Amino acid sequence: MVCQPDQHASTTRESGVLSSGGFGEIRSVIRKKYAEVAVSAEGKFQYPVGRDGANALGYDPAVIQKAGPGLLESFCGVGNPFSLGEIRQGDVVLDFGCGGGFDLFVASLLAGDSGRVCGIDLTEEMVKRAEDNLSGADTANIEIRKVDSEDIPYADNTFDVVISNGVINLSPGKSTCFSEIYRVLKPGGRIQFADVVLENELPGDLAGSLDAWSQ
Repeated sequence: MVCQPDQHASTTRESGVLSSGGFGEIRSVIRKKYAEVAVSAEGKFQYPVGRDGANALGYDPAVIQKAGPGLLESFCGVGNPFSLGEIRQGDVVLDFGCGGGFDLFVASLLAGDSGRVCGIDLTEEMVKRAEDNLSGADTANIEIRKVDSEDIPYADNTFDVVISNGVINLSPGKSTCFSEIYRVLKPGGRIQFADVVLENELPGDLAGSLDAWSQ
């Protein structure tokens, strides 16, 4: 999905489970799940992950081949944000929820040495994994920051493109996510994101489950 900063984005999952736990509890559950994913995504999702997932989602085979095994080991994307629009040489790109760093790596190759790629993530283990994965990937134009909420630690009008892959769905504060993303986008900038959308009502035992939030 591609949105321009002046468009309205719909949000989902803002209620239900919030009655059984606050935002802090939800973030704690998400951190716990993705601390495990930082080691490996294998067996933790009901769809292909890792190298198989990247291939299934249509990532450039040459880029997949160039990525180190660590970059793919924690990859659990639900789509391919790079299929939604062009990342140009010199672009400044934010990955909202960068995980183990595979999408950062892809964005870095596309933006080139004249560009800049920034990643933020809620999980300390994921940030460390991304830093380790990218330290040997010959990518000097990347920086990664840990965050504790949906607030983005960058100034207004910083980025040409914001990408996200299966992360906004996890947030208990989606309205804040989109407000912050639009704040840091330059005029005419783009958000290119892939995510999970709830189409039907959840069963009661899932709607009230904190654990279900991180699935």
